[in-house]
Amino acid sequence: MAGEAGTDTVVLVHGLWMTPLSWEHWVTRYQARGLKVVTPGYPGIEPGAEGVEALRNDPSPLAGLGVREVFDHLSGVIEALDTKPIIMGHSFGGAFVQLLLDAGFGSAGVSIDGAAVKGIRALPFSEIKATFPVLHNPANKSRAVPITEKDFHYAFTNNLTVEESKVVYDRYTVPVSGRLLFQGGFANVTPNAATTYNFANDDRGPLLFISGGNDHILPPAVQHENYEKNVKHSEAITAYKLFDGRSHYTCGEDGWEAVADLALDWALSPTPGVLDQA
Repeated sequence: MAGEAGTDTVVLVHGLWMTPLSWEHWVTRYQARGLKVVTPGYPGIEPGAEGVEALRNDPSPLAGLGVREVFDHLSGVIEALDTKPIIMGHSFGGAFVQLLLDAGFGSAGVSIDGAAVKGIRALPFSEIKATFPVLHNPANKSRAVPITEKDFHYAFTNNLTVEESKVVYDRYTVPVSGRLLFQGGFANVTPNAATTYNFANDDRGPLLFISGGNDHILPPAVQHENYEKNVKHSEAITAYKLFDGRSHYTCGEDGWEAVADLALDWALSPTPGVLDQA
């Protein structure tokens, strides 16, 4: 089915506390459909299990990393491609999808459990609880901050048992640049914030927001407000899909295939509006 949107390439952007390895199953599934798949890491994050181990042993490459540095790196990767790709991102990667589309990159974009860009005011208590371990200490802004197994289970894998969550934690998690989280979390009170996005951009590529009904760290209210604000201000194609009962780990927990297939099918043939519930 490659080429229906004028592209043969999908770029998958990971979120915070993760690396490109978290997309491993999506890569295989999309390659089986004849697509090229690119999974760029943030600066300092290498692909594969070796990259996870290296950052756990020495997270210093992530200290002080900000939104602009990651955006510039991702845009450079995309500019080097032969065709304008579909861009998909999970969590903070979803915010990067929006910023990249706004800047003219991508034939279409999919934000999965995406973090808020500047202007989104939904702030559910569960999101506050999930990010508090980093944001409560201003000194973390200049640090690379790990996530504990307990906090990871609450924020990401609350649909899994503690034992199942540990397997995911051990394979994928790395420390996060506190600066990234501070830039996202305080964007609405920061002039010229790094996550500033033009909701009135009529020329950006089609954009789909996917949310999980049982997501703790970025609940559906965040993506739905984002969707509504885009629809209100822009004529560009915008869509929204809620997967009831799915956690923030929707890209890896049982049933991830349905999320992956819907994301790709939509991106190859975008339609506006609220998609059927699942």
